[in-house]
Amino acid sequence: MAAAGVILGIALDSMLVAVVVIGLAALFLIAFRVARQWQKAVILRLGKYLGLKGPGFFYILPFVDTVPYWIDLRTITTPFNAEETLTKDSVPVDVDAVLFWRVVDPKKAAIEVENYRHAIAWASQTALRDVIGRTDLADMLRGREKTDHDLCQMIDQRTEAWGIKALSVEIRDVKIPEGLQNAMSMQAQADRERQARVILADSERQVSKVFEESAKAYTANPVALQLRGMNILLEGMRQNSTIVIVPSSAVETMGLGAMTGLASLAKELADKQGASPASAPSRGAATAEVL
Repeated sequence: MAAAGVILGIALDSMLVAVVVIGLAALFLIAFRVARQWQKAVILRLGKYLGLKGPGFFYILPFVDTVPYWIDLRTITTPFNAEETLTKDSVPVDVDAVLFWRVVDPKKAAIEVENYRHAIAWASQTALRDVIGRTDLADMLRGREKTDHDLCQMIDQRTEAWGIKALSVEIRDVKIPEGLQNAMSMQAQADRERQARVILADSERQVSKVFEESAKAYTANPVALQLRGMNILLEGMRQNSTIVIVPSSAVETMGLGAMTGLASLAKELADKQGASPASAPSRGAATAEVL
């Protein structure tokens, strides 16, 4: 019986040791934590803020300390939008944007706001609606950089108390009603046509100036006018045409006199094109007609 009692005592001692070892191991697992390189652990002792731990190994007192939050210190992106929001000139638009932000004060992010991720999303959306309401549609479409800057500043002011820094905002898309899109397209087309007409009118004005200067030069020098007239007739005959129509008023102006010279030129041109010599035009059927 004594031997049995000894064996039982040894067994109980072994079980006690095993329980103690398991308990210590459990306490070790509970007490020691690991924070990643981009994380900060918020430590509360008996519900009161104690401090921040990490990155790397750290320990807490079991059943006394708790880690309610693991704060990510990396740059985070949050998409947000505003639907059917009126601009300053009363145009309903849908705007999609994305916010780049990061936590700069983990203590404030954990204590000052319940859920800082949701809070910054709502703050961004309301700030976007405010910016849209004070901006004209044309300014929003043309000056996105300014709109992005103003929106980022507004969000940063609202989230500064939470230990969050708004780095930048980018508006990805601005959707306007289809009817307004068609109207804007027609207006843009009308503007392009108007600009084209202005350019054409300016070109015609420049050409008319050149013609006016040429007319003055020909008036001052009749010989130059005659040479120009002869040049025009020659160019006309070189274009495979045997009929040259000369206004009767130009005969005296150009000093052409009789049309025999023109008839001879026309005959030579016809001969070069393979016309029969017997078909040379007579005086009654001249190749140059005087109107």
